[in-house]
Amino acid sequence: MRREIAIVVFPGFQLLDAAGPVAVFEMAERFRPDSYAVNMLAPGGGVVRSSSGVCLTAAPIEQRRFDTVIVSGGNLAQVEENQADIVAWLGDDAWRRAAGVCSGAFFLAEAGLLDGRRATTHWAAAERFRLRYPDVRLDADRMFVRDGNVWTSAGISAGIDLALALVEDDLGPGIARRTAQQLVVHQRRHGGQSQYSALVEQGGKTGRFGDLINWMRARIAEPMTVERLAERAAMSPRNFARAFVAEIGATPAKVVEGLRLEAARIAVETSHLNLDHIAASTGFGDSSRMRRAFVRAFGMSPQSLRRSVGA
Repeated sequence: MRREIAIVVFPGFQLLDAAGPVAVFEMAERFRPDSYAVNMLAPGGGVVRSSSGVCLTAAPIEQRRFDTVIVSGGNLAQVEENQADIVAWLGDDAWRRAAGVCSGAFFLAEAGLLDGRRATTHWAAAERFRLRYPDVRLDADRMFVRDGNVWTSAGISAGIDLALALVEDDLGPGIARRTAQQLVVHQRRHGGQSQYSALVEQGGKTGRFGDLINWMRARIAEPMTVERLAERAAMSPRNFARAFVAEIGATPAKVVEGLRLEAARIAVETSHLNLDHIAASTGFGDSSRMRRAFVRAFGMSPQSLRRSVGA
């Protein structure tokens, strides 16, 4: 069965939002010929300049039904400037399955396709998205989200993760795995949405908590209560918790668990240390608690992860 894929771009679109999924479908087509036909579309068609200055040639948006429509994202000002024509076209008679990459989720939300659904978008646009579309259940801590026949992904490179998931949905995990191997990417990145990792690394939007994050990482096996972290930051617990979320977009508890998971995952993948030792040295306390955190974050136990990487 040949599936017609429409990738929608507009002036100022983010190049990787479109090129990433195109590469995924190209590779999947090699392994299962006649599975996909990719169409590049834009309002009015013609040569469309991306935010990087690289141009793509697109056909005009067509009034015909596609199997899958994927809307690229871009700078929010450019997204809003180009919404009208794309949103008007995005009725559910144009597709079987719709997806938005990065801030492409704004097009889907503006068209009402995400009302009452779960969705995600780039971390930098999450607060604006929540305010503008209160009827959407935004989960800004995921790499991609599927709710029925509507999919959304996080920032930029996560469009590759989303496209691999679409291929798996269509052609099964075997083809998706071979496609990922050919592209030299993970079929599924461990965890949900790693887009907060950059903010954690730099200590928040302004770098305010950079020293604190380094201090936390160096003492990851120790108790990390809000009170202790607030004391270290020379703030009251209430003000600290509020400022931390505003800077990083996640609670202190969530960041602590993320740092522990990062340290534990590396140890599981690269060492032969027993799991009780890893759990103790990364602050989980015991292997049962670490296992629950792994399953919740990575969808697999530490033992399964270790087997998957041959450690």
